[in-house]
Amino acid sequence: MSQTGHRLVKEITKTVTLDYLLHIPEKEQPLAEDQKWPVILFLHGAGERGNDLEMLKANGVPLIADQDKSFPFIVISPQCPQSELWANEKEAVMAILEQVLENYPADKKRVYLTGLSMGGYGSWHLPMDYPDVFAAIAPVCGGGDPSKAKTLLNVPIWAFHGAKDDVVYVTESEKIVHALEALNADVKLTIYPEGGHDAWTETYENPELYKWFLSHSL
Repeated sequence: MSQTGHRLVKEITKTVTLDYLLHIPEKEQPLAEDQKWPVILFLHGAGERGNDLEMLKANGVPLIADQDKSFPFIVISPQCPQSELWANEKEAVMAILEQVLENYPADKKRVYLTGLSMGGYGSWHLPMDYPDVFAAIAPVCGGGDPSKAKTLLNVPIWAFHGAKDDVVYVTESEKIVHALEALNADVKLTIYPEGGHDAWTETYENPELYKWFLSHSL
């Protein structure tokens, strides 16, 4: 017999590389030993891809953390390489998160995920693969796969979109939200009637978003 069946069992180590901005809140008094910061993992849009971390400070949570050194969250903002998508960098993103959680006073039970545009898509898709990591997510101007809605059943979600977005149509958010609503998931969608693709500015400037994040814990 010239052909016989075989099985390979071998551990393969993969090296991942990704640059990121890290915000640690500045505080007049040192943290108490048992005090830990909540964490926001932020995924930027397509326009901030590349190898210049300063670009990330243009929008969203990195902009807020840049303007307010005491912003009371650890903020992790990875930078996606040029021409890549977050779906292709998920292992590197999760490795960064794991490294920060292990080496800084970070609360593993209060890790929140948000992102805009391309990062909005990433914010829908990442917890589909890692459903037990995030205490809540807030995708902005993105979209997710309705056929995978069941994977998000245990994740509180507040999505945002501009009704007049002509880059990522509001139906992208509506499809996945409606699929989740049909499953009685903890999900809500805020649509800005006059909002375009830059509706993220209003979202991230809204203090209610951060109060909502903090109301959730694993």
